[in-house]
Amino acid sequence: MQQRYNLTHFILANVVILGLVPLMVCLDAQAQIAFTSERDGNREIYVMDTDGGNPRRLTNSRLVDWAPSWSPDGRYIVFTGNGRPGDWGARGGDLEIYMMDANGNNPRRLTNNLRQDTNPAWSPDGKHIAYTSTIDRNQEIYVMDTDEGKLLRLTNSGNVHIHNWKPSWSPDGRRIVFASNRDGNWKIYVMNTDGGQQRNCTKDMHGDDPSWSPDGKRIVFVSERDGNKEIYTINADGRRDPQRLTDNPQADTNPAWFNPAFAVAFAARKFTIWGWLKQVD
Repeated sequence: MQQRYNLTHFILANVVILGLVPLMVCLDAQAQIAFTSERDGNREIYVMDTDGGNPRRLTNSRLVDWAPSWSPDGRYIVFTGNGRPGDWGARGGDLEIYMMDANGNNPRRLTNNLRQDTNPAWSPDGKHIAYTSTIDRNQEIYVMDTDEGKLLRLTNSGNVHIHNWKPSWSPDGRRIVFASNRDGNWKIYVMNTDGGQQRNCTKDMHGDDPSWSPDGKRIVFVSERDGNKEIYTINADGRRDPQRLTDNPQADTNPAWFNPAFAVAFAARKFTIWGWLKQVD
């Protein structure tokens, strides 16, 4: 295979974090990374500088908080949790979407139901949050208005054990990419933000964990097509064959486009999970 992607930087090279899961980067004058860690014995949300320094814990719960996502202006973080942040009393096991200030202050719950609400993702304009909710044994994708809390259901699979999850907004805010097993195998789909025109981008190829490129032309995702979890990219219109970016014995998962200069940040699991950056030629 022609090598078109070169490793250019290793995030957290001087920090080993057990249980580190997807990294979310706030790109401003004081750029920070939000991440999940079990370093204190429980899965919590932390932030740190982009060189791995100055890690700070933002949440404090008896159960788990994870999947942080920055608001476009860097002022807020939404995340998944199964109880009220800071409440160390006994709590139920339902998963809800929470929002807090970027410094961890003012945590508040955005969803409040008996369903499992996970994988929140901000729209580029900061006015909406897409997320996954478990309903009648299915996982469906919803969009929430952040001002009024109004909900719009985008997928409707019926009572057939279908999962639609991991929504990611296109940079122009007009489309959402997600993963679904509606055809019996996990594949990547794109739809309009009202749920219309849902189409399969990966055809018969396994696909999961999708994320848009900053220019909206490509989608990065995970596939087990060759027997191991590797990172691939595909054109958003699905017209070209996927390109494989990684090739190693460990599972490469949770890809996310980092910024226009660096193409893909992903996590590779062995005994810990590490963050990497790759640069497109």
